[in-house]
Amino acid sequence: MPQKLPLQNWSKEQLIDEIARLRRRKKYGLVWEDKLEDVVEQCKTELPVLKEVKNKAITKDKNGPVNILIEGDNYHALSVLNYTHKGKIDVIYIDPPYNTGAKDWKYNNDYVDINDGYRHSKWLSMMKARLLLSKNLLKKTGVLICTIDHSEQERLGLLIEELFPSKKITCVTIVHNPAGIQGDNFSYTHEYAYFVYPQTGRSIGYQVRNEGDEDIRNFRDVTGADSLRTAGANCFYPVLVKDDKIIGFGPVSPSDFHPKSINIKRKDGVIEVYPVDPQGVERKWRFARQTVEAISEELVVKCIKTRNVFDIVRVKNWFNYKTVWTDSKYSANNHGTQLLNKIIKSGSFSYPKSLHAVVDCILAGSHEKKDGVILDFFAGSGTTGHAVLNLNKEDGGNRRFILCTNNENNIASDVCYPRVANIIKGYKSAEGEDIAGLGGNLKYFRTAFVGAEPNDKNKEALTKQATEMLCIREDTFEPVKDTANIKIFKNSKQYTGIIFDEASISALKKEITKIGGIWSVYIFSLSDDTFDDEFEDVKQKVTIAPIPEAILRVYRRLSKT
Repeated sequence: MPQKLPLQNWSKEQLIDEIARLRRRKKYGLVWEDKLEDVVEQCKTELPVLKEVKNKAITKDKNGPVNILIEGDNYHALSVLNYTHKGKIDVIYIDPPYNTGAKDWKYNNDYVDINDGYRHSKWLSMMKARLLLSKNLLKKTGVLICTIDHSEQERLGLLIEELFPSKKITCVTIVHNPAGIQGDNFSYTHEYAYFVYPQTGRSIGYQVRNEGDEDIRNFRDVTGADSLRTAGANCFYPVLVKDDKIIGFGPVSPSDFHPKSINIKRKDGVIEVYPVDPQGVERKWRFARQTVEAISEELVVKCIKTRNVFDIVRVKNWFNYKTVWTDSKYSANNHGTQLLNKIIKSGSFSYPKSLHAVVDCILAGSHEKKDGVILDFFAGSGTTGHAVLNLNKEDGGNRRFILCTNNENNIASDVCYPRVANIIKGYKSAEGEDIAGLGGNLKYFRTAFVGAEPNDKNKEALTKQATEMLCIREDTFEPVKDTANIKIFKNSKQYTGIIFDEASISALKKEITKIGGIWSVYIFSLSDDTFDDEFEDVKQKVTIAPIPEAILRVYRRLSKT
């Protein structure tokens, strides 16, 4: 388009084309210049796979869940996870680089500093590519949590709105540095956490308070016209009390019934407690008769000795999470930096998150689910892994984590892995104190590559390199059989069989019949053969998939995206 020419010199066709281009251009939302990223372009010529680093594996609970740490660029790790974990992730928690201009991240192997005129476009391009990949991994009920500071908060919010149009989005403020970070005009004390979750149903958990911190309030409305019986007839009924305990609720009182006192004692010893105040004014309970059973466990009988009567109070120890978090436990210095320095070598990582902030984010996002899968693809110092292990120890859960991080400045090998390993196995703190391990299991993988050109040689190479991916997909890591043509792995619930030569199908069928149980079988095929007819005579439950075609389909879809 000859845009350097004066407009009056454009041809009719050129003007029509320009009008059409302008009409196609986004009219509302976030607009930036998308910048090509080397790691994304690499996937056009090479396909990512995973290779296990066996000497970094940790097993402290043979029957427990296996956690995963992937070393490599998170774009490549997410590409692999699109095959192994599509629709399987309960919570994604990420703490991406904040793009402060202080050279805290690289784009195409160059640090992005404050003088880079495209630093916001580069950051948005980087985030969009990874959020698109991670979007495929979430369950329908899954929750994405992304923390950020003021440097990119507004742009991140618009990007999330664009990528997750069907989701609900709430931005939470977390005060993580009460002393403040000094700026030219304001002292910043907080950062943000975007929660992205389904529009319908309950996806966000409750915040639970410890004994002594409960909210105790009168179950009877006490002031104003809205508290009167006439404002809610269904809220005027007796709470039935016997031996100082609530034993049930009576029906809604007829409109012509007016108790003379807050308490009426029946012949059977049951006391009917009505929402009548000390002045004899008929008010109402805060819950209608048809809904009171839902909170009955929160109601407690209170004896008012001065009047020698019973009243009802509500003792509530769970609450919706507020949109501003101010507890001292969220201090990134006390419960982030200082904690990390006790676990591994001092000064090894800048600005780790408060462990408690991550724990509460996961609790909020998982809605009290104790066996979910939590993914962090900006794993950094491994706080998310620590938080998951900590939660499992506290409530007996079986949550699993997947951490992805590159090894820039040895962050994977010298920070993330040592921290998680120490938390699992136990360690001696910087002060010399023996800290017991939290237990758990860990598998360590690195990203690797095979050629992307769809020829027979590359298909064979991808199949040979796919073993770790298949074990991760099926969550079966314990080896049962390992030959040139057949590999078998298991967990406590199922088996995975991998056949590299279809001539070995009969041999695997014999193993299936002998071992029994539930099986997932992967068979190498240069085409897309299903081999279903080969297993018709097998009585066990067997799911069959050809490889590498199933993997290639995922990568083809990602390349189009």
